[in-house]
Amino acid sequence: MAKKRLRIMVAKPGLDGHDRGARVLARCFRDAGYETIYTGCHQTPEEIAAAAVQEDVDCLGLSCMSGAHRFLFPETVKKLRELGADDIQVIGGGIIPPADFQLLYDAGLKGVFVPGIALDDIVKWIEENIVPNIKD
Repeated sequence: MAKKRLRIMVAKPGLDGHDRGARVLARCFRDAGYETIYTGCHQTPEEIAAAAVQEDVDCLGLSCMSGAHRFLFPETVKKLRELGADDIQVIGGGIIPPADFQLLYDAGLKGVFVPGIALDDIVKWIEENIVPNIKD
């Protein structure tokens, strides 16, 4: 049986309009062979969670450069859980102080990435840590 191709959604919650990094990541994921969906800027946690469920993604990558990650990332995970989609694994990135990493992990994020990390390292982390959702 062939290995399922990962589906990854990249989303920009909140009012943050700085999407260059998110677009670079979406292209990186596509080039790595993942099915990739990019939602664009200014999405609410509810919209992102609904889109992730509708698109049946395995992984949701959230990007925030505005400092609102402390609210937006946990709120998105909460909305996924409310939709019964806690099998969607969530990662986050952006301008995130190391002191906030544990708060995000405690909220349910599986990985946190900050500027300066090599794209190949993110892809390697995904290969080692993200498990495709197998639906009946």
